[in-house]
Amino acid sequence: MHDVAVVGSCNVDFTARVQNFPQRGETVLGDRFTMVPGGKGENQAVAAARQGADTTLVGCIGTDVLGDLVIAALVDDGIDTAHLHRSPDQPTGIAQIVVDDRGDNTIVVAPLANHALDPARIGDASDLLRSARVVLAQLETPLDSVTAAFELGRSGGATTILNPAPALPLPDLTLVDIIVPNETEAAALTGETVGDAAGARRAAAVLRARGAAAALVTLGDQGAVWDDGTRVIDVEPFAVAAIDATAAGDAFCGALAAALAAEAPIETALVRAAAAGALATTGAGALPSLPTAAAVNALLDRSS
Repeated sequence: MHDVAVVGSCNVDFTARVQNFPQRGETVLGDRFTMVPGGKGENQAVAAARQGADTTLVGCIGTDVLGDLVIAALVDDGIDTAHLHRSPDQPTGIAQIVVDDRGDNTIVVAPLANHALDPARIGDASDLLRSARVVLAQLETPLDSVTAAFELGRSGGATTILNPAPALPLPDLTLVDIIVPNETEAAALTGETVGDAAGARRAAAVLRARGAAAALVTLGDQGAVWDDGTRVIDVEPFAVAAIDATAAGDAFCGALAAALAAEAPIETALVRAAAAGALATTGAGALPSLPTAAAVNALLDRSS
């Protein structure tokens, strides 16, 4: 039995740092460049593993050298890759990321092999998904595959967590135990204006009305809001020196999944997720910035 089964995307991130984002038709010069494995599925799997969770990743990559980089990174973090399929027809997905001096980013994703993660491949991992404590997914892979994964996870008693990124129309959320959108995604999904805790509460109520058992709307440096229908919890942010927000949401989701798989109370899981998300903004790039459990513990100790 794995603690956390992540169903999602694997990419290689090509990241350039610039002083200011280019305007339409403008060329700007960057001063740094990195090429590292990423993708929301891989990021969240690594985030969970670094928090101590026994983690596996169900995904699809190409047979190219970028796929080799993805596998090597996962193995380095002790993640089970038995259900990471290699497509002979599609290359490994890529993300083009631009980060400015304020730590904000823009991202363009070409999913490529990630689109080959179809329900049949999810079925190949049925025993794994039924035995997991938590099944965590995003929307950079086909929606019908996410649905199939959640059906299998639910059949075995897993907690299902959906990070709806990128935001897609989702009228029925009855297979989702916890939905975790950021403020932009929550606004797109609900039509609510989400710029503060009050807006997050309104959006969370809409998401629960569509079937999600609980909604957790993240607000960046304003923290997050949890609503499970019986209580609303305002999750306080951690003050850190942010330089790159690229994987903050993935760190948050992975740490949340790891804490819940370890049967932590929801209050504890929310604080650990917020700490992990904050720490991820203090490093450059996606995988390199994802914090360990020890780093989260140290931040919590300093903040107590």
